[in-house]
Amino acid sequence: METTTKPLTIRPPDPIQSFRFLVRLGDDSNISAAFTRFSGVKMEMETFQSRNGSDIRGVKDYVPVFTSFAPVTLSKGVIGDNAFLNWVFSASAGPHTGPSDDNLRRTIDVVALDEDGETRATWTLQNALPIGYELSPMDGSRSEVLTESLTFAITGIKRDVKAPTAPPLIPTFIPGMPAPTPPASATPDPTES
Repeated sequence: METTTKPLTIRPPDPIQSFRFLVRLGDDSNISAAFTRFSGVKMEMETFQSRNGSDIRGVKDYVPVFTSFAPVTLSKGVIGDNAFLNWVFSASAGPHTGPSDDNLRRTIDVVALDEDGETRATWTLQNALPIGYELSPMDGSRSEVLTESLTFAITGIKRDVKAPTAPPLIPTFIPGMPAPTPPASATPDPTES
């Protein structure tokens, strides 16, 4: 009886899921607040078109001029934690004064987690400045969670992605392909035959 060795293929890593994330404020490694939504990340580069003087084809090229970042919004249920809210209020006008904080611009890290709770990606919002606060409507005829949204202007964003652990080798037979010998460390799935 002839045995056929099945080629091994590598399963690509799963994409990062959007519902598992944490928020840290500044250089603090502790979780700052339990936000339920993070939105608004958008970066645009303004350009103008010009022609290089040595280009004999007459083709216009794009030259970047300005970069702009849209405001970002973090939303969460109202539970009584005040670290972010105090920051928002310190950037606004008080009853008799203007902004009252010397440290109005801070760094916010939004950390995406995998299914094991390990960090997969971190978006660092640079020079975040609170520019808005919104409380969801209170309606006696509905039973929704009361939420508050905090909006921040940013001047930069950085993304750091941590590669997932090595995906498992999955034995797969592809018709018409020669069957290479699997590496010695690879163990085929015993359910495959």
